[in-house]
Formats: sequence, C-alpha cells, structure tokens
Amino acid sequence: MANLKELRSRITSVSSTMQITSAMKMVSAAKLSKAQEAIEAMRPYSEKLTQILQDLSATLKGDSGSRFAEQREVKKVMIVAISSNRGLAGAFNTNIVKGVKHAIANEYSDKDVYIYGLGKKAFEILKKDYKAYKHNESIFDTLTFDNVAEIAEELMNEFVEGNFDKIVLVYNQFKNAATQIIQTEQFLPIPTFEADSEIELDYIFEPSKLEIVKDLIPKSLKTQLFKALRDSFASEHGARMTAMHKATENATELRDSLKLSYNKARQASITNEILEIVGGAEALSN
Repeated sequence: MANLKELRSRITSVSSTMQITSAMKMVSAAKLSKAQEAIEAMRPYSEKLTQILQDLSATLKGDSGSRFAEQREVKKVMIVAISSNRGLAGAFNTNIVKGVKHAIANEYSDKDVYIYGLGKKAFEILKKDYKAYKHNESIFDTLTFDNVAEIAEELMNEFVEGNFDKIVLVYNQFKNAATQIIQTEQFLPIPTFEADSEIELDYIFEPSKLEIVKDLIPKSLKTQLFKALRDSFASEHGARMTAMHKATENATELRDSLKLSYNKARQASITNEILEIVGGAEALSN
C-alpha cells in the first residue's frame, strides 16, 4: 500500500485535474449554447434554399447551364476534412479521420486524393498518409459567412479550373450534446435533379429561371459550407462538454477511492502507534 505522503500527493493532483475538467465543461457548455442556437437558426434557411434550387433545376430538365454542375470523369478528388484546433473532445477528431479514411478506401482508392484541412487536428494526422492540399486553422477564430464564403469561392475556382474533378466535405453533424453524426457530403459538382411530375411552379420568373439558378448555385454552395462548419463547431463543443463531464466524474471517483485508501492507511498507522505505546508501557511495567 502507498504511504500517506504519496496518497496525499495523488489526492491533490486528482483534485486539481477535477477542477480543470469541471471548468472546461462549464466553458464548453456556455459556448455550446450559442453554437447550437446558431446552427438551429440556420438549418431552415439552408434547407429552403436547397429545396428551391432543386425544384428550379428539375424544371430545367437537368440543364442548369452552370459550370458547377459539370459532370466529368473523376480522377482527382479533394476531401475537405473539418475538425477542431484543440483536443480533449473525445472521439470528435478521431471520427473525422476515420470518416476520411473510409471514404478513400471505399470510394476513391484508385483516385488521386488531396486533403484540405479546416481545423488542424484531423489534418495533422491525415497529412502523414495522404497528399496535403492546404489547411486553415484560423477559420474558427471568426466563424462568419463572409470568411467562409472566401473558402467556398476558392473551392469553386479549383473545380471550375479543372484542378479537381470532385470535392467532398467530411464533418460532424450536430444532433445533440452527446451525439455527433459523421457526414460525407458532395460539394462539387452539384448533383442533378430529376423533374417531379407533381411539382408545379406557378411563378413569374424575372429575368429567367436559368439566370436565377445561376445566381442561386454559388450562394447555395457557400451556405452549404457555412452550415457544415457551423455543425462542426457546435458538435465540437458538445463533444468536449460531454468528454469533460465524464472526465470530472472519473476524477471524482478516483479522488474518493484515494481518500478511502488514505483514511485506511492513516487508521492503520495510528493503530500501530497505539500498539507500540501499549507494548512499550507493558515492557516498562515488567
């Protein structure tokens, strides 16, 4: 059994760790509240924009006239891995790495794949095994639509110029604080939509449906990337809050166990001292 000094030192260490994890949990909970409100407010807009684009594109009989819809033989693929800049978030970043590797192994094993990292944790791991395009770890410092739009425009230009034939997003979709769902989502080329005979659009279009679709597509792509980053941002804080909650619980259990061991060791030490005193007194009386 460890001596009393060692036990006291371990109790102090575990208590300090428990205070840190508890503080990190509260910070993540506060950040999660804002991030959750942001993504939940954005989803209806994103879904409606996508629906309008799909309905309009379908009525054009698959010919949107957009350079972003060009379907060509896939030889070169960019995978945008969206992770975090910090750890201590459970399996949040590890799941992104697994998602990217699964996509490459199952869909793009014979393709020339490059990794674009938004957030550094997954990128640092993936760049060891795959070709690195670039990474951006500052995007989460100021997560605004304008900043994300610049990245989206960069991706769109890479596709239009023929540098990549397909661009895919891999990110954590926020469900709740304890659950994040890995999404592998095609970014470019935009998918074509089949016309639904039940859809009847009784609208007057100005200037024309084709021109409207051409304007909507860039906005829709920027919104799609922004939503993915918002989802990932909320998921990160949810995962970290959950991880720190569990770490605090484990630290509490360990501290209580160490205190029990310390009290037993202290009781045994006191008992031994009493026995030694009693034994010494008996020896003197004899």
